[in-house]
This record gives sequence, structure tokens and C-alpha cells, in this order.
Amino acid sequence: MSGEAGCVHYYVYYRVRADAGHEDAEATVRAMQTTLERRTGVAGRLMERREDGVTWMEVYENVTDPDAFEAALRVEADAHRIADIVEPGFARHTERFVECA
Repeated sequence: MSGEAGCVHYYVYYRVRADAGHEDAEATVRAMQTTLERRTGVAGRLMERREDGVTWMEVYENVTDPDAFEAALRVEADAHRIADIVEPGFARHTERFVECA
């Protein structure tokens, strides 16, 4: 596979509940990202789709230990109850990318 030895970049996207307060939902995700960064050293970014504002994406780049990062991401997402802000019927989707070789 191309880029096997390099860093992995994560893109996690989902729809935020229609009844979730934007500021509260954002605070929840940012708190999770802060804790995740303390555990893994990987800083996350939070973005929202320009057209709708309810489709969000978390971006984590240059991950050098994907197994440890993914485990920490699962633990922190659960601990911060991120699933509670996701629109019913939708799920968080995680995409993993590496540099082309």
C-alpha cells in the first residue's frame, strides 16, 4: 500500500443533531480534541460544511502511531459522549489517508 511507512491523516465526519445547540456541541468536540491531544500529541481541527453548518469534520493529521491514536480517539469520543450530538440515523465516519508515493 502506498504511504504505509508514513503518517496517517484522519478525517472524521458526521451530521450534528438538529436540536443540539451549536455552541454546546462545538464545546463538547473541542474538549474531546483537547484531551485527545494531551493523550496522543495529535492536535485536531474542527470544521463545518459551508453550505449547511450541521455537517462537521474533525481533522487529525500526521499521526505516527495509528493504532494508539484510533484507540485513544474511540475512548475519548465515548468519554465525551460525542455520539449524543450526532443526528439520529447517522454515524461518525472515519476516513484514513496517506501521502501518495
